[in-house]
Amino acid sequence: MDLSNLKPAKGSVKNKKRIGRGQGSGRGGTSTKGHKGAQSRSGYKRKSGFEGGQMPLFRRVPKFGFKNINRKEYRAINISTLQKLVDDKKLSAINQEVLIQNGLASKNDLIKILGQGELKAKLEVTAHAFSKTAIEAIEAQGGTTTKM
Repeated sequence: MDLSNLKPAKGSVKNKKRIGRGQGSGRGGTSTKGHKGAQSRSGYKRKSGFEGGQMPLFRRVPKFGFKNINRKEYRAINISTLQKLVDDKKLSAINQEVLIQNGLASKNDLIKILGQGELKAKLEVTAHAFSKTAIEAIEAQGGTTTKM
């Protein structure tokens, strides 16, 4: 056996049905599309979600609520996490770059500092938003909060 006599396995290759190539082919005339109706016409496309005339799922299921297009999604970081960072890395200032380098945020995230946990270090924290309890906790230790 060599490359000159390779053949596909028997029965694995089938000839394509050549539709619409005259009456003698057995698939001329209506070209297997039946008579009349939308599905026999060129350019027919079934509507997405169409279930054969049955009431489609997206109409059967009740809708409620709304999506606020002005919502801002923040990456929440607690002051307990900031304390861990300070303990591990010996930092005095925390900003977006520091959080990105330590895998706590990505470059497109809006960062909000939350007040859960305990802070023992004096920190300069820069973020997009702060909760009231986080501001109180940071300033109680003599630190500063700066909004970006």
